Amino acid sequence: MPKRVIIEVQSWFKRERIVSNLELFQDFIVIALCLGLFAVMLIRLADMFSSFLHPLDLREVTSDILFILILVELFRLLLDYLQEQRISVGAAVEITIVSALREVILRGVLEIPRDQILAISLFLVVLAGILAALPWMSRFFEGAKIITPETKEEKV
Repeated sequence: MPKRVIIEVQSWFKRERIVSNLELFQDFIVIALCLGLFAVMLIRLADMFSSFLHPLDLREVTSDILFILILVELFRLLLDYLQEQRISVGAAVEITIVSALREVILRGVLEIPRDQILAISLFLVVLAGILAALPWMSRFFEGAKIITPETKEEKV
Protein backbone atom coordinates (compact mmCIF):
# COMPACT_ATOMS: atom_id res chain seq x y z
CA MET A 1 0.00 0.00 0.00
CA PRO A 2 2.68 2.62 0.86
CA LYS A 3 4.57 1.70 -2.30
CA ARG A 4 1.47 2.41 -4.39
CA VAL A 5 1.06 5.78 -2.66
CA ILE A 6 4.70 6.64 -3.33
CA ILE A 7 4.28 5.76 -7.02
CA GLU A 8 1.14 7.92 -7.20
CA VAL A 9 2.90 10.87 -5.56
CA GLN A 10 5.86 10.48 -7.93
CA SER A 11 3.49 10.55 -10.90
CA TRP A 12 2.28 13.96 -9.73
CA PHE A 13 5.75 15.37 -10.28
CA LYS A 14 6.30 14.13 -13.83
CA ARG A 15 7.10 17.01 -16.12
CA GLU A 16 4.47 16.18 -18.75
CA ARG A 17 1.70 16.03 -16.19
CA ILE A 18 2.74 19.29 -14.51
CA VAL A 19 2.96 21.09 -17.85
CA SER A 20 -0.41 19.81 -19.04
CA ASN A 21 -2.07 20.81 -15.77
CA LEU A 22 -0.52 24.28 -15.90
CA GLU A 23 -1.61 24.69 -19.54
CA LEU A 24 -5.13 23.67 -18.58
CA PHE A 25 -5.13 26.21 -15.75
CA GLN A 26 -3.81 28.86 -18.13
CA ASP A 27 -6.62 28.06 -20.58
CA PHE A 28 -9.16 28.60 -17.79
CA ILE A 29 -7.61 32.01 -17.10
CA VAL A 30 -7.78 32.96 -20.79
CA ILE A 31 -11.40 31.80 -20.99
CA ALA A 32 -12.22 33.93 -17.93
CA LEU A 33 -10.53 36.90 -19.63
CA CYS A 34 -12.58 36.28 -22.78
CA LEU A 35 -15.82 36.22 -20.80
CA GLY A 36 -14.83 39.39 -18.95
CA LEU A 37 -13.92 41.17 -22.19
CA PHE A 38 -17.20 40.09 -23.75
CA ALA A 39 -19.13 41.48 -20.78
CA VAL A 40 -17.22 44.78 -20.91
CA MET A 41 -17.91 45.04 -24.66
CA LEU A 42 -21.64 44.58 -24.09
CA ILE A 43 -21.66 47.18 -21.30
CA ARG A 44 -19.74 49.71 -23.39
CA LEU A 45 -21.99 49.05 -26.39
CA ALA A 46 -25.08 49.68 -24.24
CA ASP A 47 -23.49 52.89 -22.89
CA MET A 48 -22.71 54.04 -26.41
CA PHE A 49 -26.26 53.49 -27.61
CA SER A 50 -27.68 55.19 -24.54
CA SER A 51 -25.46 58.21 -25.23
CA PHE A 52 -27.25 58.63 -28.57
CA LEU A 53 -30.33 59.73 -26.59
CA HIS A 54 -28.47 62.82 -25.37
CA PRO A 55 -26.96 65.53 -27.55
CA LEU A 56 -24.26 63.93 -29.68
CA ASP A 57 -20.68 64.39 -28.47
CA LEU A 58 -18.53 63.29 -31.40
CA ARG A 59 -15.39 62.83 -29.29
CA GLU A 60 -17.20 60.54 -26.82
CA VAL A 61 -18.80 58.44 -29.58
CA THR A 62 -15.46 58.11 -31.39
CA SER A 63 -13.81 57.11 -28.11
CA ASP A 64 -16.46 54.46 -27.45
CA ILE A 65 -16.21 53.03 -30.97
CA LEU A 66 -12.41 52.84 -30.84
CA PHE A 67 -12.49 51.32 -27.37
CA ILE A 68 -14.97 48.65 -28.47
CA LEU A 69 -12.80 47.89 -31.52
CA ILE A 70 -9.77 47.51 -29.26
CA LEU A 71 -11.72 45.13 -27.03
CA VAL A 72 -12.86 43.13 -30.07
CA GLU A 73 -9.26 42.80 -31.24
CA LEU A 74 -8.13 41.73 -27.76
CA PHE A 75 -10.94 39.18 -27.72
CA ARG A 76 -9.79 37.88 -31.12
CA LEU A 77 -6.20 37.74 -29.85
CA LEU A 78 -7.27 35.64 -26.86
CA LEU A 79 -9.31 33.31 -29.07
CA ASP A 80 -6.32 32.87 -31.37
CA TYR A 81 -4.25 32.04 -28.31
CA LEU A 82 -6.74 29.39 -27.22
CA GLN A 83 -6.68 27.80 -30.67
CA GLU A 84 -2.96 27.94 -31.46
CA GLN A 85 -1.41 28.27 -27.97
CA ARG A 86 0.66 31.25 -29.08
CA ILE A 87 0.21 35.00 -29.39
CA SER A 88 0.07 36.67 -32.79
CA VAL A 89 2.66 39.45 -32.65
CA GLY A 90 1.09 41.21 -35.63
CA ALA A 91 -2.31 41.40 -33.96
CA ALA A 92 -0.76 42.61 -30.70
CA VAL A 93 1.14 45.36 -32.53
CA GLU A 94 -2.02 46.43 -34.39
CA ILE A 95 -3.93 46.64 -31.10
CA THR A 96 -1.15 48.74 -29.58
CA ILE A 97 -1.15 51.13 -32.55
CA VAL A 98 -4.91 51.62 -32.35
CA SER A 99 -4.70 52.13 -28.57
CA ALA A 100 -2.01 54.80 -28.93
CA LEU A 101 -3.94 56.58 -31.66
CA ARG A 102 -7.12 56.43 -29.57
CA GLU A 103 -5.40 58.33 -26.78
CA VAL A 104 -4.20 60.98 -29.22
CA ILE A 105 -7.68 61.33 -30.72
CA LEU A 106 -9.30 61.59 -27.28
CA ARG A 107 -7.03 64.28 -25.92
CA GLY A 108 -6.53 66.11 -29.21
CA VAL A 109 -3.19 66.74 -30.83
CA LEU A 110 -3.16 70.42 -29.82
CA GLU A 111 -3.71 69.61 -26.12
CA ILE A 112 -0.84 67.11 -25.82
CA PRO A 113 2.59 68.54 -24.90
CA ARG A 114 5.22 68.50 -27.63
CA ASP A 115 7.45 66.01 -25.79
CA GLN A 116 4.62 63.52 -25.51
CA ILE A 117 3.76 63.94 -29.20
CA LEU A 118 7.38 63.18 -30.09
CA ALA A 119 7.41 60.14 -27.79
CA ILE A 120 4.13 58.83 -29.24
CA SER A 121 5.43 59.41 -32.76
CA LEU A 122 8.63 57.50 -32.02
CA PHE A 123 6.58 54.72 -30.40
CA LEU A 124 4.37 54.47 -33.49
CA VAL A 125 7.40 54.42 -35.81
CA VAL A 126 8.91 51.54 -33.80
CA LEU A 127 5.60 49.65 -33.90
CA ALA A 128 5.32 50.24 -37.64
CA GLY A 129 8.87 48.92 -38.03
CA ILE A 130 7.97 45.79 -36.09
CA LEU A 131 4.85 45.33 -38.22
CA ALA A 132 6.86 45.79 -41.42
CA ALA A 133 9.60 43.40 -40.25
CA LEU A 134 7.23 40.59 -39.25
CA PRO A 135 7.01 38.89 -42.67
CA TRP A 136 10.79 38.94 -43.05
CA MET A 137 11.30 37.61 -39.52
CA SER A 138 8.76 34.83 -39.99
CA ARG A 139 10.55 33.66 -43.16
CA PHE A 140 13.86 33.79 -41.30
CA PHE A 141 12.59 31.70 -38.38
CA GLU A 142 10.78 29.22 -40.64
CA GLY A 143 14.08 28.48 -42.38
CA ALA A 144 15.91 27.94 -39.10
CA LYS A 145 15.49 24.46 -37.66
CA ILE A 146 15.26 24.30 -33.91
CA ILE A 147 16.60 21.06 -32.51
CA THR A 148 14.79 19.86 -29.41
CA PRO A 149 15.45 16.76 -27.34
CA GLU A 150 12.29 15.17 -28.81
CA THR A 151 13.57 15.51 -32.40
CA LYS A 152 16.95 14.07 -31.45
CA GLU A 153 15.31 10.97 -30.00
CA GLU A 154 13.17 10.43 -33.09
CA LYS A 155 16.22 10.37 -35.40
CA VAL A 156 18.12 7.83 -33.29
